[in-house]
Amino acid sequence: MAKRGRRSKFEARHHGPTRTRHVALEGVLRVARPGSASVVTEEGTFLVAKGGLREGMSGDVVRVTLARRGPGEPQAQVQTVVSRAHRSFVGTFGAAGPLGAVVPLDERIRRDFFVLPDDASAERLGVREGDVVVARILTYPSLREAGVVTVARRLGSPDGLDIPIERIIASYDLPAHFGPEALAQAEGIHADVVATLAAERKRKDLRDIVCVTVDPTTARDFDDAVSCERTAAGGWLLGVHIADVTHYVRWDSPIDIEARERTCSAYLVDRVLPMLPERLCNDVCSLVPGQDRLAMSVLVELDAHGEVLSSRAYASAIRSRARLDYGTVDAVLAGEAGTDALACEEGVDPEAIARMLRDLARLGELRREVRRCRGAVDFESVEAKVLLDGAGRPTGVSVRKRTPATSLVEEAMLVANEAVAAKLAGREDDLPAAFRVHEQPSPDSLGATIPALRELDLLRAGEAERLRAGDPFCIQDVLARADGTSGEYPANTMLLRAMKRAIYLPRNDGHYALGAKAYCHFTSPIRRYPDMCVHRALKALLGMGRDAGFDVRARSEAQRIMPQLCRSCSERERAADAAGKESQCVKMAELYEGRVGESFSGIVVGCERFGLFVRLDETCAEGLLPVRALGEEWFSYDEDTMSLTGEATGKRWRLGQRVAVVAAGCDPARGRIDFRLA
Repeated sequence: MAKRGRRSKFEARHHGPTRTRHVALEGVLRVARPGSASVVTEEGTFLVAKGGLREGMSGDVVRVTLARRGPGEPQAQVQTVVSRAHRSFVGTFGAAGPLGAVVPLDERIRRDFFVLPDDASAERLGVREGDVVVARILTYPSLREAGVVTVARRLGSPDGLDIPIERIIASYDLPAHFGPEALAQAEGIHADVVATLAAERKRKDLRDIVCVTVDPTTARDFDDAVSCERTAAGGWLLGVHIADVTHYVRWDSPIDIEARERTCSAYLVDRVLPMLPERLCNDVCSLVPGQDRLAMSVLVELDAHGEVLSSRAYASAIRSRARLDYGTVDAVLAGEAGTDALACEEGVDPEAIARMLRDLARLGELRREVRRCRGAVDFESVEAKVLLDGAGRPTGVSVRKRTPATSLVEEAMLVANEAVAAKLAGREDDLPAAFRVHEQPSPDSLGATIPALRELDLLRAGEAERLRAGDPFCIQDVLARADGTSGEYPANTMLLRAMKRAIYLPRNDGHYALGAKAYCHFTSPIRRYPDMCVHRALKALLGMGRDAGFDVRARSEAQRIMPQLCRSCSERERAADAAGKESQCVKMAELYEGRVGESFSGIVVGCERFGLFVRLDETCAEGLLPVRALGEEWFSYDEDTMSLTGEATGKRWRLGQRVAVVAAGCDPARGRIDFRLA
């Protein structure tokens, strides 16, 4: 059992137990399981007292008060719900007298929800007793009344459904189907590249440029292609060519309205919920090799050191010469595969493609150094994806790290995004666009990482205040010191969490982590609506606004709604990201359900008063090693250093510590893996 061994940040600021009863805090409610909840605030994370949840639901922004019940940590009591996280949920339908009842599948939602007698939604959709449905919340439950819902969609009988994934889709309010008007519009769209070139005199024919797509092997939509050639001065001419979605999706058209509501594609473990109908994202707009396609192209000239000299932007027509994947490109760059591994269009010399890839890789290295010198902060990330068979059952895990192939594409996209943002910056009054903005982190957030970083021996004398002040070069040094050590993942995670989240704004306020004066998203209009906004603004700048249906009236309307649209894009992006991660956790837990009792090695990547979070070396799966599994003694929790210490033995558990564990149990529905010590 864990108990506090020192005062929390909250106690240090609000001295003594008497004041905790009168201080209201705002935070995000996290329900781990029935009867166990916490609220995450700027003052710290506090357990919710028994009976203190009231009408709050997991993910809600709530206002709480704190009170002590005994000598331990103050506990939270929900007073009001500020904003709701979920508008729908997945549940089982049944009859309750004259009412219909929907019982949530998510056991964390211990609430009653009814369908009123005059609501014919269940009958209209053919819902039967025991069917799984998506219920849309009309009235949230309170202390005195049950919640009221309407049946939004019948998913079917429980047999044959992947219930945990369906629950995630509904919980995050992710749209799974397109309306008939959008689908009808999509079916009537054709590429028509030759006709468009003839009709649009300002569109540039770049089909002679040798460009290629480089994507994961599983990719189906190709929205970016790259080209590169050496200049006479010893530099490079980099080409980034992006699918011209807005030529086909005009402002306020049925597809545009649906895309505006979705704001982005959601990538779940077993499916993609696209922003655009499949005919567009996988066919007409996709830069399929060997096919003429319309694009928006940015040609950037760089010197021999990788510094940008100039850039030009065009509405264009291009032809991708090869569909390459990261693994093949890495093998060719490393000399582990010959150029015959490059699947090129007939008549294209694979040696020329290999030379271009080497130029792109070298340019990528130079660009990383340029960004480092201007204060960009690069966090190392490892992406673990669960592999599934045809029936949706997990078969293994693919762990993807940054490689030369992924890096050369990433750096090319960063160059293009900055080049376009520089052209649009300062023109917001007549060119409404969505800029990607990242503010400098707060001193308090960065300061909170200092004790733990010292514990990991990653801070040097004099660096604490530099770190607290947000000096990006100090952060670079800490991350470089952590590279390859057991503290690498915890340090990256802590500092990343200390950062403010990048958001979309209708004005340019710069990007702290990239060290960029102006930044926007231009390179993925198939899957992000802000990129479509940027494309329309760029076309207006090029005198081609009518091509995107972006006339004076449309620009005026876009100007009016852009602030709200940016907020919506930021919020929906967070929801899609969270849903994707949660779906991976579900399948990861399913995978380890078949490995209960096996031993694994891992590293402590998180520490809370209730236990340690361990990340396995083999698959990057994370699970909880509960404090009760550490031994039969009291453990004091140090919030600053994020460590647990046994009071009887003095045994200390901390971040970065290597540990051998056994998979003790799994709960796939909640995406949870539990460990015990090996």
